[in-house]
Amino acid sequence: MAGTTIYRSDIKPEWIDYNQHLRDAYYGVVLSLATDALMDQVGLDTNYRASTHCTLYSLEMHIHWLHEVKAGSTLEVDAHVLGLDSKRLHLGLDIRVIGKEAPVATAELMLLHVRQGDTPGVAPFPTSVVAALEVLRQKSDGSSWPGPRSRVLTLSKR
Repeated sequence: MAGTTIYRSDIKPEWIDYNQHLRDAYYGVVLSLATDALMDQVGLDTNYRASTHCTLYSLEMHIHWLHEVKAGSTLEVDAHVLGLDSKRLHLGLDIRVIGKEAPVATAELMLLHVRQGDTPGVAPFPTSVVAALEVLRQKSDGSSWPGPRSRVLTLSKR
């Protein structure tokens, strides 16, 4: 099942390397921007971050490069919620070139909801954010995410 498209970007000329391919570091930039877009879509937006001092921290990310991306391409990123608990989000992301079906890269992320400021620490997601992430999980069916996995990421009970 396809994921939910959360981000789209044209490849910028400065992202291209001497082989005329997307430089590998910019996959991370695209994934980071896609995660920001996801945050906006589920209610962890600028206003939320300013009023609560809460945000997401990336704990771990695994990127798998599958096909080359050439200059002039436009990328889309699709999200799959692979797991969710009161404070963590396990996410699978597919990067696709517009006009091609197969992903050019996949990434698996573990994200943590934290409170910043004078009393930093882990914070539970608000109910509204959990509801939005559950909707995304149902749309994307993370159980069938085809992304290759290296070392297992999972939400273990504590």
